[in-house]
Amino acid sequence: MGRISLRLAASLIPFVLAALVPARAAAQEKPCVITIAAASDLTDAMKEIVTGFEKNTACAVRLSMGSSGNFLTQIENGAPFDLFFSADIEYPRKLEAEGLAVPGSVYLYALGKIVLWVRNDSHLDIAGGLEILRDPAIQKVSIANPEHAPYGRAAQDALKKAGVYDAIKGRLVLGENISQAAQFVESGNADAGIVALSLALSPEMRDKGRYWPIPENLYAPIQQGAVLIRASRNPQAARAFLDYIKTPPVSALLQRYGFALPGKGRS
Repeated sequence: MGRISLRLAASLIPFVLAALVPARAAAQEKPCVITIAAASDLTDAMKEIVTGFEKNTACAVRLSMGSSGNFLTQIENGAPFDLFFSADIEYPRKLEAEGLAVPGSVYLYALGKIVLWVRNDSHLDIAGGLEILRDPAIQKVSIANPEHAPYGRAAQDALKKAGVYDAIKGRLVLGENISQAAQFVESGNADAGIVALSLALSPEMRDKGRYWPIPENLYAPIQQGAVLIRASRNPQAARAFLDYIKTPPVSALLQRYGFALPGKGRS
């Protein structure tokens, strides 16, 4: 899409959203609030997305960031979310199959990537890739918990395919989600970590360390999906937010955070 088309699309966003969500004046009488559960790899990207959405609509957004697997369980148990942005599209599909999501609303919004990350003061030469984790001087390696975090499963798969998992499994420390795994290595409580590229590029981490992209043939594609929750209290506003995610400016923002877009590969 050319520059003129992109600018035109961006200029139309306020008008599209205004048609989908009540105007600000009406919202002052009856505030519009939508609640979103989102995978923690989206932390910084989602904050920017929400800011753009709120500027052009009458709605406020309440964000909850965490593990996709934990959110799945919460929604199955009646948690009052309007939208779910998962790091694993199979979770939204499961909710749809269970009748807990709006039929046909599952949307593949991005493909995630993982990287090996160390602090700037680390002596490790990460150009050696995952093999450097065999170094006995490395006492702790952080990853997200594979049991409920898609990025943790990807990290575990990569370690196994690289042939280093058995050598380091006793030194793994598990974060409740990918953000906590990143915090472990960023704070120095782990010597290295396998984290989401989106977090390595975030304002909080990009100047504090360096990363090595893990080859994508070492882990299954991290297909990230969103879905509208059937029990939403604000279904019109929730759908407007999901439509906003599909606009060119948001796609560009996601790419800036290292996500690949569906249909464009993982390169």
